[in-house]
Amino acid sequence: MTNLLSELLVLPILLPLVTATGLILINERHHQLKFVINQVSALALLVLTCSLLWVTDSASTGENLLVYLAANWVAPFGVVLVGDRLASLFLVLTAVMANCALLFSYSRWANLGVHFHTLFQLLLMGINGALLTGDLFNLFVFFEVMLAASYGLLLHGYNITRIRAGMQYIVVNLIASVFFLLGIALVYAAVGTLNFADMAAKMPELAAAQRQLMHTGAAILAVAFLTKSAMWPLGFWLPTTYSAAAPPVTAMLVLLTKIGVYVVLRLNYLWFGEHAAASVNFGNLLLLTGGLLTLTFGAIGLLASQDSGRIASYSAVISSGTLLALIGLGQPLTLAAMLFYLISSTLAVASFVLLTELIERIYTPTDSVLALSMEFFALDDEKKESAGVAIPGAMAFLGLAFAACALIMAGLPPLSGFIAKFNILHQLLQTPMTGSNWLLLILLVVAGLSAIISLMRFGVRSFWTAQSAQSPRLKLTEAGPVLLLLSACISMAIFAGPVHALLERVATELQQTDRYIEQVLDTVAVSREVL
Repeated sequence: MTNLLSELLVLPILLPLVTATGLILINERHHQLKFVINQVSALALLVLTCSLLWVTDSASTGENLLVYLAANWVAPFGVVLVGDRLASLFLVLTAVMANCALLFSYSRWANLGVHFHTLFQLLLMGINGALLTGDLFNLFVFFEVMLAASYGLLLHGYNITRIRAGMQYIVVNLIASVFFLLGIALVYAAVGTLNFADMAAKMPELAAAQRQLMHTGAAILAVAFLTKSAMWPLGFWLPTTYSAAAPPVTAMLVLLTKIGVYVVLRLNYLWFGEHAAASVNFGNLLLLTGGLLTLTFGAIGLLASQDSGRIASYSAVISSGTLLALIGLGQPLTLAAMLFYLISSTLAVASFVLLTELIERIYTPTDSVLALSMEFFALDDEKKESAGVAIPGAMAFLGLAFAACALIMAGLPPLSGFIAKFNILHQLLQTPMTGSNWLLLILLVVAGLSAIISLMRFGVRSFWTAQSAQSPRLKLTEAGPVLLLLSACISMAIFAGPVHALLERVATELQQTDRYIEQVLDTVAVSREVL
């Protein structure tokens, strides 16, 4: 039964690949047909990933970590796919984000250029492969598939701003890929394998020279992963890129930074966990310092931001900084709270990105300039008697959705952002308080205050300042994705108990490195009788 379930691991990779191959054969004139195929495939992926999460979370002990041996070659000699609770959780998050971003793109963005749907599916293939692979070189391959697709999507519907941001994004990621390859070469020279489980098993036995070479390779690999995770100063590219991309593409780029965080989290426990002898907690100080600096940079950038794209960008930077600092802190008690925050912040920032594209339709450029001028010069302060103003349905939706986004991103009650931050602060206070703990706690509060100020300023300018605001016409395919993402955040708040219990199981399994090693290396090839 376990072998049969393991076959499911290849489907999240094959499904987008087959869909992308079919989509590229369809003429761009049939964009509605391409959208339907793309959306059906994304929905099927959501069902599949939810099934994988159910299997990995509910199966009996010993069976909830699935291992697929490609070409029936045992580890560490063959390509291995590994599915556990952590990978399945990220797969579900990817599928949810993909369905919402794709639905939002239907009305406008998918038709601005060619091969949008093909590139979108290839992006999903790269993300899913990176989440499931158990091999360092194949991680590089899937990362390159993911990045190549993101290059095309970023330039989709190109303009001068988008091309400039795209060229910077491409150059930065190509340089990071060079570091990735160099790191792979050094790690292989030190350990003699690229399989995650085999490397983890050999870590306690490394000689001093090999261990030093391994540390050098891991540090070079960290440059690649932390660039993709937007750690300061390696994440200088993020605000420009996120601001320039089309909204549904930006929503997926928000997810891409979290894939970098996933890899850092996974390899940190596999390579430098409690079993790693002299390498225990290697690099944690770098992650903690970099995370705190990133958190500071994001808070300052958020205070200085006026544009909605910049607000979303620096909110994503704050999220990455918080996650990296918590990983570097090395306190297992904070793992479940960190994962809760990761999911909540990703969904909230993505919904804000999509929502602000709708909010921008309220005003013409002239109205926006007038609103800023009125605020600066304190014009129109005269009190006027009013019997009330009717609020159209579209304006009411935008206002309420923005309020929900602001509450979640700033970490205010009663939604999931507050629960996530409160849980992190609670867990930090439960551990022996060091200077690092206090600094992280203070920066989290300061980042929340920065978000409140920036989002309140944006909200006032968007909804209250100008008198000539016009209620926009919203389509179901535009309002629906925003509502779905916010509903997911609200559901996390309502069902915080069961969600946190799941994340506790994810965190516990992540720390069981010996079990991961044993299950991957002891999985035997399937015997096939020749008929």
